[in-house]
This record gives sequence, structure tokens and C-alpha cells, in this order.
Amino acid sequence: MELGSSSLSFNTYLFSGFTPRPNESSTLFLLPLSFKPSSLSLARSQNPFRFKAIATQKTVKNMSRDLEYSTLTALSPLDGQYWGKVKDLAPYMSEYALIYYRILVEVQWLIKLSQIPGVEDVPSFSNDARSFLQGIIDGFTVDDALEIKKTERMTNHDVKAKCQSHPEIAKEALDNTILPVIDDLIEAIGQMAKDNAHISMLSRTHGQPASPTTLEKEMAIFAVRLSREKRDISQVEIMGKFAGAVGNYNAHLVAYHAIHWPQIDEEFVTSLGLSFNAYIITRLHGKIVSCNLPTEQYILIDYDRDIWGYISWGYFKQITMPHKVNPIDIENSEGNLGVANGTMSHLSTKFPISRFQRDLTDSTTMRNMGVGLGHSLLAYKSTLQRITKLQVNGAHLSENLDNCWEVLAEPIQTIMFCKMVSLWNLDGVLRIFDRWSGIIYWVSENLQQDVGCLEDHFAKHYVNKIRYGVLEPYEKLKELTRGRSVNKESIREFIEGLELPNQAKTELLKLTPHSYIGVAVDLALTTKKAVKLVNEKGHIFFFFTSRCSGLHAPFLLLIED
Repeated sequence: MELGSSSLSFNTYLFSGFTPRPNESSTLFLLPLSFKPSSLSLARSQNPFRFKAIATQKTVKNMSRDLEYSTLTALSPLDGQYWGKVKDLAPYMSEYALIYYRILVEVQWLIKLSQIPGVEDVPSFSNDARSFLQGIIDGFTVDDALEIKKTERMTNHDVKAKCQSHPEIAKEALDNTILPVIDDLIEAIGQMAKDNAHISMLSRTHGQPASPTTLEKEMAIFAVRLSREKRDISQVEIMGKFAGAVGNYNAHLVAYHAIHWPQIDEEFVTSLGLSFNAYIITRLHGKIVSCNLPTEQYILIDYDRDIWGYISWGYFKQITMPHKVNPIDIENSEGNLGVANGTMSHLSTKFPISRFQRDLTDSTTMRNMGVGLGHSLLAYKSTLQRITKLQVNGAHLSENLDNCWEVLAEPIQTIMFCKMVSLWNLDGVLRIFDRWSGIIYWVSENLQQDVGCLEDHFAKHYVNKIRYGVLEPYEKLKELTRGRSVNKESIREFIEGLELPNQAKTELLKLTPHSYIGVAVDLALTTKKAVKLVNEKGHIFFFFTSRCSGLHAPFLLLIED
């Protein structure tokens, strides 16, 4: 039943239903607002499960008129409720865009033919003629596209040049809409990391309290991860061909056998900004939206879920609503990323497949690239919108840390039984630094080749210098922390009772859940540099001074793909 020119007044009716018996289908009931429950009971008792509808108006008739298209009647929410947020994709992914790029390819191909001396049917164009043809592209309007659609309704066939236009559409849609928004998102996350780099936070592994970090270092991780995937997306080749139905230039050679068509094809395809591939049949340019982009989006889903969790724990305040934070934008983002990846998952399995030499099931599939990209764009903007509204709740983060002094069991245990040395490679020379004695050991070249051999060497020859030998450190800390409340006083009492040098105890007593954050601050502050290096070189390579307690030696960090 369609809505439209009904003689029934729908605003005077309620919807109701009954619980069916086993093997009975559920029934939808239309009831007037003035209907009395006693009358309904009587009618139902006479025919309880075949009762279809009760109405005091005339029978519903003339319901076949189609609804006019509008944002209210659009089937897809992208074209309805969310149109304002995704309309930037319309110049690339709409039906109008498909026709426009088809015309662009056809006109450019005509101009290319006019420049080939051997093609007698297409004379060389004058400057005015080329300007006229370029004007067709530059002045193409929606009305022009509607005229083409009228012609296609009569021929019941659209010109296949549109298949050749899809690679260029995908490239421009990504370059002009998707990638810039991803850049904005990475920039916002990176700035968030820098602005709050010094705010300590209790981290969690397996959902349980773990070694402290900083909230914004955790944000920095996502900025770098997203940057790496964005770089890979931007570097994917989008390929094209213009070699006829099966890629052999059959008709080309029959018409003009003296022309080297593969060379002409390559020149034309590359002039459109695409990579040429003479051996392509299926639409492999779809890889960029069906394979590479989902990885980026799974990372963003991970980010959305973490932010949602941090909001639920009270780690953020909302600038416009200090008493609560409603994470609806984050939920909107996660939901739309799921829809986007679901669409792209199908594209990734469809695009590599073509029955024999040609199969146009991918033609209808390619029209849905805009669906996947539209939900992606909506998700990016939703996350970006939420980031700008969040404010770190430093007091709550601090309170969490004050209640979790047990996280210092890790550094205490490390000091109790580990080798108290630092190893680092600087200027090609491996050095060993004993943190408490201050002695630096220079390592011979033969030992530099094998770190395991190096450790064995020091264990045998310098055991008294590099190990405190506190017995059963794990058991001692287990007795202190397992099933007991641990606070500042109990931790300090435990440290004071350890058989450690006074300098070691002093360093441990300086530690708090707020300060035991390793190099998290450095990582957060260098986020933008890391993102830049990822985009330029594909790896991160930077140098800073460690803030770790007792270690003042230079620390070198290298992360490679």
C-alpha cells in the first residue's frame, strides 16, 4: 500500500497489533482514535486472528500515485537526512556525474582522434573548434544530463564510454572529497594530542588497569595509523584502458590498420591522469575503494569505540554541556563506517571477477561506489564534529590514577630483578650504561653482532655490577597487591623494606601513577612530525631524551612499515 492520494485520513488512525498464535503471521491494525476497546474486544472475539482493519472512513482507494522525489521520500538516508553532509560527493558519484564524465571522455577522445594524421574521418580541429568542444565540458549542466537520459530511454542503452569514465571518477572523488577530510581528521587528532600531551591516564589491557600512559599519546597512535593508511590509499594506481570490448583493438585496426593503437591508447589514458594497463579487463580501479579504504575505516572504528569508552568513563567533558557528553556523533560514525565497509566488501569481491572476456555485472555494481564513499564521508565528518566539542576532564583522570597505585608493581618488580643497564646504539657504537654506578661499557665489535650473546657475556662477567639479586620479586609483589587495596602509603612502605641501594629506593619512591608514563609525552608532542615523516618517507625516525626514571641517555626510536 502506497502513501499518496488516499481518501482515508491517516492522522485520525493509530496502528496496533496482536500477538499471533503459533504458525500465524502477525497482523497490522488501523484503528480510529475514537475507537472503544470494548468494541475491539467484541470484534476480535468473533474473528480474533483474521481481523484485518476497522475503519469509519471510506475504503482506501486510488493509492497508486507515485510520490514525488524529495529528501523526505528518498530511499537512501544519504539522499535524505544526511544530504547536507555528503553532497560534496555528488559532482563525482551521482548519475549526473556519471554522464558528465562520460561526455568528458568522449569529447577528449574526439580531440585525440583529430590529432592523429592517419584518422581521415576526423579532421584536425581549429582552435575555435577545440574551444567549442571544451565548452561542452565546461558548460555541462543538469539540464544537459536530463536530455541525454531522455535519449537513453528511447534507445534503452547507455553509451559504454561511461565504463571508461569510472576510473577518473574514483580518482577525483578521492582526491577532492575523501582524502582532504581524512587529512582534516588526522590534523584534529594530532592537535588534540599536542594540546593535552602532559595529561596522564590509566591505560587498560584486557580491560584491566595497566601501566599509565597519557590520553593524548593514545590519540597520537591513531593519527599515525590513519596517516599510514591514507598514504597507501593516495599511492594506489588507478588504471584504465580504451581498447575496445575485449581489449584487442579489433575494430580500431579494421578501421585504420596502419595506426599503432596501443600507443595511442596509452597516451590518451595517461592524459586523463590514470595509469595505463593493456592487460586489464575488469574494473581493477575499484581496488582503491573496496580494498584500501576499509582498512583506514576499521582503524577509525577502533578510534570511535575507544573515544566512546573514554566518554563513558568520564574522561571528557563537552564544551557546550559540561554536565554530560552525548556520544551520538561517535555512534553515528561507527554505524556508517560499518555500512560503508559492508558495501565495499562486496565491491572487493566483485571487481576482480569477469565472466570470460567481458561481463557487465560490475557496471551496476560500480554505481554503488558512491554509496560506500557517502557513508564513509558521513562517518569522517561525524567523528570530526565530535572531536571539536570534547574537553579533557583532567580531574577525573587524576582521580583514576590516585586510586590505582598498584600499577607501580611493574617498575618495582623490574628494579628488583632486572639487569640494571641500558643498551643503545649511537654513531655505530654499542654502549652499555649502568644506571646506578654511572659506568659506561664500550662493547667490542664481535659482541655487537649478537644481542643475545651480549647479554650472556654481561651475565657471566659482570653479574655483581648489573643485578641486584632480590629473591622472588614476583611473589613478594603478589603478596602485596593480590586481593588487597594498594595505596600510596602501602607502596612506600614496601619499597622502604626492600634490600636495594638507597639510590634505587630514592628513584622508586619518586614514582607515582602520574609520573610512570615512560616517553608518552614525547610521543604525543611529536605526533605532527611523525605524521609528516610517514607521508614523506614511509617511516618514523626521530631522536629525543628519555624521561624514564634514572635513564638520562639518548634514546633512539625507529618505526618502519
